[in-house]
Amino acid sequence: MAAPNEITVPQLLRLIGTPQAPVIVDICLDPDFEADPYLIPGAIRHPHDDIEGLKQRLNGRPCVILCQKGLKLSQGLAAWLRNDGLAAEYLKGGMFAWRDHDGAPRIPAGKCPDPVGGSTLWVTRHRPKIDRIACPWLIRRFIDAQARFLFVAPSEVAGVAQRFGATPFDMEDVFWSHRGPNCTFDTMLDEFQLRTDALDRLATVVRGADTNRHDLAPEAAGLLALSVGLSRQYRDDHQQLNAGMAFYDALYRWARDGQGESHDWPADRRS
Repeated sequence: MAAPNEITVPQLLRLIGTPQAPVIVDICLDPDFEADPYLIPGAIRHPHDDIEGLKQRLNGRPCVILCQKGLKLSQGLAAWLRNDGLAAEYLKGGMFAWRDHDGAPRIPAGKCPDPVGGSTLWVTRHRPKIDRIACPWLIRRFIDAQARFLFVAPSEVAGVAQRFGATPFDMEDVFWSHRGPNCTFDTMLDEFQLRTDALDRLATVVRGADTNRHDLAPEAAGLLALSVGLSRQYRDDHQQLNAGMAFYDALYRWARDGQGESHDWPADRRS
C-alpha cells in the first residue's frame, strides 16, 4: 500500500507545468547533486536541515520533497512538515526514479540564471505580444515559479540588465533570443532541455504566430489574433502578463491533452 504522503513520478509529471503544481524541494546532499547536477522542472534547492528556513520559503504552499533515493531524507522532512501543518509529500524513488522514467525532463542546473534577491530576474522590451508572454509563462511554470520580469524601453534593456543583474531575453544579440527560424521560446526549450511532446506542440504554435509563419500550425493565426487583442486590453505590461499566464495555461493543456478534440453543433450531427 502506498504511503499517505507519497507521490509517484507519473503523478508529479501530471502536475508540473500547471497552476496546481506543488513546490518541488530538492534536498539532495551537495556531493550527490554535484555528481548529477540536474533539477526537476520548477524545483528549488534547499538544505534538509534548515526546516524553519524552508517553511518560510514555502509560505504555506503544498510541496513535494525529493532526495536522491526517496528514503530517509525526503521521508523524514516530509513527515516533519506534515507534523507542522503543511501539505507535504515525498517523491517515491527520489531523483533516481525521476531520472530513469522515460519522458521525465531534467533541467541542467548550470543553465538557470543566478537569483537576484531570492528569485531569477529577467528583462525585455515593453509592450509584449507573443514570445515575451510565452517565455515568462514557461519560466514560471517550469523553471522558477517566483521569477520576476522587467518590461522597459528597447533602448534601455541592456543598461537595466547591467545595472540590476537581470537576464535579458527576446532581444537581438543576447543569449536568450531567436536563433535562425526559431523563436526565443524554442531557445529556452533547447537550453533547459524541456523538449516534451506537449511543449514541442505548443512551441510550433508560438513560433508560427511570433514569426508570421501561420503555415506551421492552424492555431498560429488564432494565437496572433488573441495576443494582439490581449495587448490592447492592458496598458500595464504586468497586468497583461498575469492575464496571459491563464491564457498559456489553457494552451498548454490543449497541447498536452486536447489537441485531438474537435467541436460541432448540433452535438448529434452525423456526417
